[in-house]
Amino acid sequence: MGYLAQRWRSVGFAWQGLKYLLGTQPNARIHALATVAVVLGGVYFEVTHLEWLALVAAIAWVWVAEALNTGLECVVDLVSPEHHPKAAQAKDVAAAGVLLASVAAVVVGVIVFGPKLMQALFG
Repeated sequence: MGYLAQRWRSVGFAWQGLKYLLGTQPNARIHALATVAVVLGGVYFEVTHLEWLALVAAIAWVWVAEALNTGLECVVDLVSPEHHPKAAQAKDVAAAGVLLASVAAVVVGVIVFGPKLMQALFG
């Protein structure tokens, strides 16, 4: 198999991972809705290039954290099918990473959209 074919195959595996993420993780579906809302808000409020940069980075942080969390949960479930305190801690810490990324994304959203919403609501 050639180099480009191997790369294309790798992209296919990544798409399968995204399909699994969206198909099995309720929080990923919430992130998808939030992503759509942020993009629509950005278009509606005509955010600047720098604001788009911040929004895209925040969206990416959350998606990467969610993907890594889900991957880690799969591995932990594989190696520790029975409940184990360390397995639970590993899952909790990975979930904390998603929480931290999500809180940071909300802060970015408030910084970008807060003044625009205030202007729209109160002139």
